Amino acid sequence: MVKELITYVAQSLVDNPEAVSIAEVEGEHTSVLELRVAKEDLGKVIGKQGRTARAIRTLLAAASGKAGKRTVLEILD
Repeated sequence: MVKELITYVAQSLVDNPEAVSIAEVEGEHTSVLELRVAKEDLGKVIGKQGRTARAIRTLLAAASGKAGKRTVLEILD
């Protein structure tokens, strides 16, 4: 559920939604979502002073808290 939420948000923000991919690395207590977007869309996902990325991470924390697991978002270039 969390992965689909972040995929939807990222695809809504970028010009090239086909290039959005998320890999999930599972741990015992923590999951890491690795978000990849096209180079030209990287600024749109991060936002001014990282505000958009911070907002996405806030959504992620709320959704993963409900699932009872900690999830971290990494935006890769």
